[in-house]
Amino acid sequence: MLRLFTAALTTIIIFSGQALAQQGGTEQERQACAPDVKKYCASVIDQGDLVVLSCLQQNRSKLSQSCNRVLVDHGQ
Repeated sequence: MLRLFTAALTTIIIFSGQALAQQGGTEQERQACAPDVKKYCASVIDQGDLVVLSCLQQNRSKLSQSCNRVLVDHGQ
């Protein structure tokens, strides 16, 4: 489950913006959103990365400041 979670989060960050697509996302960026994905989007992790990204966007007002910053920094 943790491996699936990490893979999904990495892909979400990559799809979050062109700059991350080139870099692959940093460990710090992945760590910034990991608690929010686990808390708000755990039930959709196995449904694909874009579904998890959509879940994060739907829960935008509840996201931690650090995860929100990652999304904003990458055009989401």
